[in-house]
Amino acid sequence: MYTRAAASDYDDWEFVHGNPGWGSKYLIPLLKKAETFQPKGDYPTHGTSGPIKVSFAETDVASQFLAVASQYDRERGFTNDVNNFFTCNAYGRWARYIDGNNGRRSDVPHHYIYKHTEHTNLKIIARRRVVRVIFDGLRAIGVEHVNDLDRRSEVQDLSRSYASKLVVVSAGAFGSPAILERSGIGGSNVLLRNNIQQIFEIAKDTTIDHNLAFTPYFASDDTDTLDVLFRGSDDEVEPFATRWAEDGKGLMAQNAIDAGVKLRPNTDDLREIGPEFQSRWKSYFENAPDKPVMWLGTFAAYAGFDPTAPRRKYFSAAYYTEYPVSTGRVHITAGLDPYGKLDFEPGYLNDPADVGVLRWAYKKGRELFRRMNMYRGEFRLGHPDFPPGSMAATSDAAYPVDISSLDISYSAEDDEAIDQYHRKFVGTSWHSVSIVYSILLLLLDMSQVGTCAMKEREKGGVVNPRLNVYGVQDLKAYVDAMLDCSITPSNVGANTYNTALAIGEKAAVIIAQELGIKGVVEA
Repeated sequence: MYTRAAASDYDDWEFVHGNPGWGSKYLIPLLKKAETFQPKGDYPTHGTSGPIKVSFAETDVASQFLAVASQYDRERGFTNDVNNFFTCNAYGRWARYIDGNNGRRSDVPHHYIYKHTEHTNLKIIARRRVVRVIFDGLRAIGVEHVNDLDRRSEVQDLSRSYASKLVVVSAGAFGSPAILERSGIGGSNVLLRNNIQQIFEIAKDTTIDHNLAFTPYFASDDTDTLDVLFRGSDDEVEPFATRWAEDGKGLMAQNAIDAGVKLRPNTDDLREIGPEFQSRWKSYFENAPDKPVMWLGTFAAYAGFDPTAPRRKYFSAAYYTEYPVSTGRVHITAGLDPYGKLDFEPGYLNDPADVGVLRWAYKKGRELFRRMNMYRGEFRLGHPDFPPGSMAATSDAAYPVDISSLDISYSAEDDEAIDQYHRKFVGTSWHSVSIVYSILLLLLDMSQVGTCAMKEREKGGVVNPRLNVYGVQDLKAYVDAMLDCSITPSNVGANTYNTALAIGEKAAVIIAQELGIKGVVEA
C-alpha cells in the first residue's frame, strides 16, 4: 500500500522535536529520489528514476467506490494525487508498490541489495539472532549473535563480530529496543529485573501503531475480487498464477487496495466523534490541514479469519486511525535470552478519543459501501452486534440503496455496539513485525514507531538527529528502508513503508558523511 506521510509530520520531526535536517524540505527530495512513479501526468512531488516502482491499478470495487463518493460526499471531492504530501479530504485512486510493467512487487531487497552484486564488500550473514552490542567502556565495538536455525532459548555458542568503524542497530520496532536493553541501554527498573548491568539510562516506554479494522460486505457475483486467490483451491488459483507468470497481469498483479481517502472531520463529524476527541482535534489537527484523522478505503476481498464465512465474493471497508492517542510499551523480560518473551502492551483504544474516531469511520464507510451497485448485504459476524429491533441492524441479503437515501440512524445502544465491536476486533495495521534475524538487514516493512525515538534526551529521546545513541560512542540506532520506524519522534499519517524509505535514504547520507564515503548526495 503506497501511502505517504503529511509534510507537517516531517516538519514536526524537525521543528517540534528538534531534529535539524529531518523536515519535509529535506525528506521529500529523498523520497523522490527513491521512486519511479509510473502513472503518466503531472505529479511534481513524485520521482521518475528511482529504484522503487509505483503504479496504479483499479478493480471495479475501487471504481464503484469513487463513483459513489463523488455523488454522496460532494464536500470532499476528488484528486488525481492523494499522496502528494499536502492533500487531505479528497477521494482518489490508490497506488501500490507494484511494477506496472511486470506485475511484480517493487521492494527494497530486490532493488537496493540483490541487484548490486558489484558491492563485494557487503556480506550478509543470514539466520543469526543478535543478543547484544559489545562495549568497551562506552564505545560500541561489535555484536554478539547466535545461530537462528533452531530458535532455542537454551544457552548456545555465542559468535562475536567486531566493527572497525561503526555498529548499526537496525532490528525493528521490537528488536531494536530489545537489543539496546540487553546491551545495558535502558531504564534502570527494566534492566534490574533482567539482571543486566546498566551502561546508560534511557527510560523509553512508548510504542505507537495505527488501529485497523475491516468490515466485510457481500458482493455481486459479477464483481472482480481477490477472494479466489485468498480462499480458493490450487485449481481455482492456477489460471491466475499462469497469466501473472506470462504477462504480469490479472488478479495476481493486484493488492486489493485501489481507492481511498484521507479523512478530516467537518463540524457535524466532530459532533459525531464525541467530546473525548475535541482536545486532540484542537491541539493536534485543527491547525495542520494536511493531517488526516482517518484513512478509509476499499479492499477487494474478505479480510477476516472466520472459517464460517461463506465461500463467495466480498468487498471490505478498510479503515485505520492515522494518529491514535493511545500508546503502548515494549521491554525485555528474559535477560540476555534473545528468544525471551517481550513485555508488549499495544495500548489499543486505551484513550476514549480513539474509540470515537473508529465509530465515525465505521458509519462513514457503511454509508458509502451500501450505495455501491455490487453491494449485496453485510457478513453479520464481521459487523457490530446491534441490539434487536435496531434501525442499524445488518442484513445478509440486501441490495444497494439510492444515493439520496437517508443515512442510517444509530441509537446510543447502537453506538455502544460499535464501540464494543472495535474493542474486540481492532488490531495492528499489519505494518509491525517482531522478528530479529540480523542487526543490519531484516528485509521487511514495519510501522510500530517511536520505540527508539529521535528526540532530545530530556524529552525521552534515544537517538540524536545524527542517529547516535545517547551516552555511548560509535553506536547508531539506524533504521533503514528494509526495517522499521523505531526512531520516529512522532507518528506519521500513512502506511509507514514510505517513511521507512525516507529514513533509510537519510541515514545512508549521514553514515556516508561520517565515514567519508564520496558520491552519496542528499537527493
